[in-house]
Amino acid sequence: MQKSKYNENSVALIFIIIPTIFVISGLIFFPYEPVETEKITNIILAIPLFSSLTLLAIGCFLKKKTVKNKLKIIGWILFALYWSTKTNSLYFGVDGDFVNAFLCIVGVYVLFYIAYHEWLSLKRNENIECLNWVAGAASIAGFIYFIIEIAPLAPWLIDIAAAQCGGILNLFIGNVEVDGPNIFYKGSFVVNIIFACTAIQSMVLFVGLILPLYKVDIKRKFYGLVVTLVPIYFLNLIRNVIVAYLVKDDPGLFFMAHNVIGKGGSLIALVILLFIVIRIVPEIFDEIVCLIDLHKRNGPIEKFFKKYFGRKRAS
Repeated sequence: MQKSKYNENSVALIFIIIPTIFVISGLIFFPYEPVETEKITNIILAIPLFSSLTLLAIGCFLKKKTVKNKLKIIGWILFALYWSTKTNSLYFGVDGDFVNAFLCIVGVYVLFYIAYHEWLSLKRNENIECLNWVAGAASIAGFIYFIIEIAPLAPWLIDIAAAQCGGILNLFIGNVEVDGPNIFYKGSFVVNIIFACTAIQSMVLFVGLILPLYKVDIKRKFYGLVVTLVPIYFLNLIRNVIVAYLVKDDPGLFFMAHNVIGKGGSLIALVILLFIVIRIVPEIFDEIVCLIDLHKRNGPIEKFFKKYFGRKRAS
């Protein structure tokens, strides 16, 4: 009995210590780099990135439980490794964006937690459907997003977003010029549209959430994609216009306009769209609840935290 407890504590510590090492190593060995140097780094990091997405995709569709669990465990760990290298670039590369950097760090632990539950399923010989769904969602969304990001398609989408934003601003205030991704007002630089401003992340997120639902027919999947992708596109365009309008006369308002108003509004819009799509594809809600309830499996990590950080009962 004592040996079993020791093993459980060891497992818990492994799934806590390794992601911590990943995060610290990422902060130390992957500082923010100029664009030219970052391109070389991204080429190297593409190996663990696309390896992880491939393993998750294969693991999602395989039938043999033992093999699929092992592939997904490795896939999640490699995916966590990739994101652990991005904290500095997400912070310093977007003018001190604390929110994205913080979410990146938290994400490393979340990905390890999912890997841990794949390991738990392997040990208990259990099949948790939402683990398969989230692996499919990550692989589909990941492949679409990162292929677009590294392909010539990304600059094209950025220029389109900038042109449309500038066009709308011209209708209302005039004196707006667009040069590639840069928007100018009365000859003065206003904002630079980047890949994140195209809303591709949000769109591929919903594509990833909907497509792996194998119990949902194509018709409902199509409706689910329409009611999310179309509003996201136009709401993002409005967000870009509002941010550019607010900073055209006072660049000092950028943090408030972009990080507070823009991102806050985007988050609210995504939550509303999630509720709408759940009415059409309720299976998404079931999968999300399943993920939220993973802690109820009461494995080594859950027991570890209950033992050392849980509330102590009064004697």
